[in-house]
Amino acid sequence: MCTMLNTLFRSFAALAVLGVAQADEYTVKAGDILGIAVWKEPDLTSNAVLVRPDGTFSVPLVGQVDARGKGVLELQNFIAERLKKYISDPVVTVSVQEVKGNKVYVIGQVTKPGEFIVNPSVNVMQALSMAGGATAFASLNNIIILRRAAGGQTALPFHYNDVIHGKDLQQNVELQAGDVVVVP
Repeated sequence: MCTMLNTLFRSFAALAVLGVAQADEYTVKAGDILGIAVWKEPDLTSNAVLVRPDGTFSVPLVGQVDARGKGVLELQNFIAERLKKYISDPVVTVSVQEVKGNKVYVIGQVTKPGEFIVNPSVNVMQALSMAGGATAFASLNNIIILRRAAGGQTALPFHYNDVIHGKDLQQNVELQAGDVVVVP
């Protein structure tokens, strides 16, 4: 009976997942706090699993898990697969308890420069608003977004005056974790 309920539960979970676009799933980042629950296994359940700066975390019986670039559903499936060696039909739930790794930075001629935790996403205009807006000395047409990429760092231009007048709106990009908005 228990196995049948597990199978039924997984079928409903799979149907629910099909209705959600994978692209909309939150990607776990270093610094986030995860909750990991394994049904009927209290020793394997924790509400405070820190994703370390290298993007990994540890789970009993599973070992080190690499979370870089993965969403909660991928992590859930990975942990469940690894636990099958020890538990028949493990039912695993991974949830993001605290979003602390999705940080962007706004520096330069803004009222409140600093780091901002964004949940889940923010564009350049929203980040400038979070930083209290530009000061009177800001060079609004010379704003850049510094972004780390595989090959190094890139600089994306942002012309504030164009965006507030409804022109060239594609430059109001969604910021990624670690982006730095520089307002000279």
